[in-house]
Amino acid sequence: MIGRFFVGVCVVVPCLLSAGIAHAQDVPGIEICTVEKTMERRTSCLQSNVEFLQKTIARLEAQHQQKLDAAKAQIEVLKANIAALQKIVSDLQAAQHKPADEAKKASTPPPDATAKDAAPKDAAKDTAAKDGAKQGAK
Repeated sequence: MIGRFFVGVCVVVPCLLSAGIAHAQDVPGIEICTVEKTMERRTSCLQSNVEFLQKTIARLEAQHQQKLDAAKAQIEVLKANIAALQKIVSDLQAAQHKPADEAKKASTPPPDATAKDAAPKDAAKDTAAKDGAKQGAK
């Protein structure tokens, strides 16, 4: 019984101890360099921070450039769509005005026809007026 307990403790205790111990890892990021006592460690810490910041800036610059390029491509597509829609609108407006113009032409006779029709009537009136004036003068 004691043997089994001892074997169990020998297996379980190292597992528990290793879980509680955090191994130091060099995780990239901004570190507080003022806690370092020696100048070499502070310099190394600062250089690490500078490298991290430069890599971060380069990564963000590339991401933003990709976003800008995608936005520019989308703007060009939208400009093409606007041009196509403007053409459609102008075609529709032209088609809408065309039947209206035809209806106006059909409802009003051409100016030459009204002038021809009016001329004989006016001439007849003028002739009658002249005849009446001649008879009144006699």
